[in-house]
Amino acid sequence: MTKKLEGNVDIEALKLKKGDLAKEVEELCGENLFGCYQCGTCSAGCPFIEDMDLSPDEVIRYIILDRKEVFNSKTIWLCAACFTCAERCPRDINITKIMEALRQIILRKKIDRTNLTEISKDEKETIPQIAFVSLFRKNIG
Repeated sequence: MTKKLEGNVDIEALKLKKGDLAKEVEELCGENLFGCYQCGTCSAGCPFIEDMDLSPDEVIRYIILDRKEVFNSKTIWLCAACFTCAERCPRDINITKIMEALRQIILRKKIDRTNLTEISKDEKETIPQIAFVSLFRKNIG
């Protein structure tokens, strides 16, 4: 079953060649994606798994399979960088770094067009804090 990921990232604007996704993510985060054997321990311990559209192990699988629609997953923005997944991973893969690498690929290409002044009060109360941190890094940095 293929999941429908609803996002607004223009995947073509990323300008990643076919087969380059895993390579670019590994270069940014320094983690061995191919060391993951999909045990699901990272997902079992994640405190935000119920709100994610892809589990952390699915994110890794999407990257390995060069499925760029992973950039439209809300999971990469919901990751709270709590390191629970990294602590529990039997292969010592730091999934938090992988999620940050995916966010950085988007932010470095300046694809996100969010205007801070247009975010409503209700949205500010529900948007994950890490999304704001990444947004501020892009706009201030």
